[in-house]
Amino acid sequence: MTSKNSHFVAPMEETPLLATDALKTDEAPLSLWADAWRKLRRRPLFIISALLILALTVIALFPGLLSTVAPNDGCELGNSEGGPAAGHPFGFTFQGCDIYSRVVHGTQASLSVGVLSVICVLIVGVTFGALAGFYGGWLDTVLARLGDIFFALPLILGALVITQLPVFRANKSVWTVVMVIALLSWPQMARITRGAVVEVRNADFVTSARALGVSKFGTLVRHVLPNALAPVIVLATLELGVFIVAEATLSFLGIGLPEGVMSWGHDIAAAQSSIRTKPEIMLYPAAALSITVLSFIMLGDAVRDALDPKSRQR
Repeated sequence: MTSKNSHFVAPMEETPLLATDALKTDEAPLSLWADAWRKLRRRPLFIISALLILALTVIALFPGLLSTVAPNDGCELGNSEGGPAAGHPFGFTFQGCDIYSRVVHGTQASLSVGVLSVICVLIVGVTFGALAGFYGGWLDTVLARLGDIFFALPLILGALVITQLPVFRANKSVWTVVMVIALLSWPQMARITRGAVVEVRNADFVTSARALGVSKFGTLVRHVLPNALAPVIVLATLELGVFIVAEATLSFLGIGLPEGVMSWGHDIAAAQSSIRTKPEIMLYPAAALSITVLSFIMLGDAVRDALDPKSRQR
């Protein structure tokens, strides 16, 4: 009889090493960005959202490829709330304008406001957050209190107040909406950047750079910021969809883009009078807005999962 404490080990010749057990020592380790791109390429969520955003970008840059009718041309009251017809697949608005053409041309304004707002928020938020997180001290305190002031202003409510100022009310344009959104949205970006910079600034490679004589500002730009951009990129991707919704909301309320600029918010507001008789007049611009925002939210989720190890499902 064998004892209870006996252990049996198979001979080595019966358990050969598998090919997967071999270590590849001749390959360089992947960087954060290379590893993230490798993961993104295999995610259906990223592929679908990227294709949708690519299609929306093409529509925004070249609306004439999909619509040969100008959105404000050919508006006849005789076609008011008319159904689909040849060359007008979505029918007509209350003013007799082609809904399909207005939806296509409205893509340009929405994407322009979203992209430009994100760029402005990145410039202001990343600059303030990086300086506050790296240098600390009184600069961190001042920028933190300044951010708290703007945090106290909700985006839509703050925009309602700011756009009523004479300088904004007399100069309605895409840039006006971009400035208002960026003015009220940079603190979140600054706070995320500050936290990422604080986490990186005490790393060994930063200490080595300082020991080699690199200036503080040079260390921040060349070593700290590149390693702190992952959460910033994730937030920027998610906020792009938020800013598109903000533009549509402001235009819906009549304080966003001027009337001459095609906007889904304008079309949704104008369709209120037809919501009971012809709900599809509101449905088409609302669906375009929803698909656009959903595309950027899906892209942000995919990028977050690829760049943030804590959010990955194991």
